[in-house]
Amino acid sequence: MKLEGRVALVTGAGRRVGQAIALALSERGMRVAAHYHESASGAEETVSRIRDAGGRADSFRSDLRHVHACESLIHDVGESFGALDALVNSAAVMVRTPIGSVTAAQWDDMFAINLRAPFFCAQAAAGMLGKRGGSIVNIADLAGLESWPAYVPHGISKAGVVQMTRSLARAMAPAVRVNAVAPGAVLLPEDFGEAETAHLERTTPLGRIGTPRDVADAVVYLLEADYVTGETLVVDGGRLVR
Repeated sequence: MKLEGRVALVTGAGRRVGQAIALALSERGMRVAAHYHESASGAEETVSRIRDAGGRADSFRSDLRHVHACESLIHDVGESFGALDALVNSAAVMVRTPIGSVTAAQWDDMFAINLRAPFFCAQAAAGMLGKRGGSIVNIADLAGLESWPAYVPHGISKAGVVQMTRSLARAMAPAVRVNAVAPGAVLLPEDFGEAETAHLERTTPLGRIGTPRDVADAVVYLLEADYVTGETLVVDGGRLVR
């Protein structure tokens, strides 16, 4: 898919990786719908940076824990931009939750945002995306491909994203391609200590923590790669290499 002039919705575009994705897509000439829930100032920054560079962007607030909000978001973006060509499901929750400390509320929140919301956004967007040969990119996580003992519910939800990507790729073909990016250590959680960070750097073959731009570049590739669907592209500096 040629990205110039196309419309992309990026969920969680007010901060961190989501913001980097929104900016990267705008650099490729896409018009960007920047979703946020609580990061209003971050979403305003995303939109302002895109507009200042000569692009088009608008922000959309929605609480994706609710299915009707997912559906309304897709509708509102379609009404505002007149089309939708790419959906990037980037909004996520990651909380340190070792076994013995997990609450039902934490479990429900992570699954609602990390797994249920991407599915219902994809389902709601399928019609518009299919009209224009559109594409979906889900942001999974290395935690969905290997075991992170301190983030068990998060890892389970992200493993679900990987399988959802494969299932949707078959269900939506050939009209819509569906892929995922699984980042490794990128913008570490605030509760990561120096020792944990140093360990990650030592055990990563490329010897560094990833950047949001590393993830954004992978998203751009998958949106443009017309013969790729159902894949999860790992962007982890080689951590999974054994």
